Formats: sequence, structure tokens, C-alpha cells
Amino acid sequence: MEPVQETTVITGPSQEDRTYAMLLHLSQFTGYLIPFAGLLVPLVMWLMKKDTNPYIDAHGKVVFNWILSALIWGVIGVILSFVVIGIFLLIALAICHIIFAIVGAIRANDGIVRNYPLTIKFFKV
Repeated sequence: MEPVQETTVITGPSQEDRTYAMLLHLSQFTGYLIPFAGLLVPLVMWLMKKDTNPYIDAHGKVVFNWILSALIWGVIGVILSFVVIGIFLLIALAICHIIFAIVGAIRANDGIVRNYPLTIKFFKV
């Protein structure tokens, strides 16, 4: 008789965690309605759950890596706008911000943690 092997089932994040992470990514859009809300709302959401949920912590790091990177790219764009090319950089940054947040939200809902492109990694994910 062969010994019975135990199998370990590793489950991904719960649907509630995936929905919260998705909303964390989408909360960046609140900055379009209320100044600085696109920074504060994701920050509060991340800080509330980062110590208790590693999945939310990872997504919070992804979001804040992007927010800080976008601020840096935006400052560079403003400086370069005096040479006209910065205007195109700012337009591209706005388009990237929208696309990256939506794609990040979809991936979060699918249980995937991945950094946005063009992101400087301030926090290790």
C-alpha cells in the first residue's frame, strides 16, 4: 500500500481583496474631480490595509511607485514645455496615467500584481 500524499492547495487573493485592489488603482482618478484626491485617496486606502493584507500592500506599492514616477515625469514635462516638447510629454503622461490605472485595475481584479511601465521603483513589490 502506497503512502497517501498530502496536497497543499494554494489559493489566490479573495474576491474582496481583488475588488479592493482594483478600487485602489481606480482611486487615482479622484484627482480629476478634487485636487490632490488622486494622491490622498489611494494613500489612505493603502495605509488602512497594508499591514494586514500582503496582496493589498503589493498593489499599494505599485500605485505609489507610479504616482511618484508620474510626479517626476510631470515636473520634467513642465520644465520641457518651455521648449515645446514638454507639452507632448505631458499629453502622453496623461494618456499613460489613464491607461495604466485601468490596466492595473483589471490585473488586480484578475489576481495579478505587476508594475506599470515607465515606473521608477521606489518601493519593492
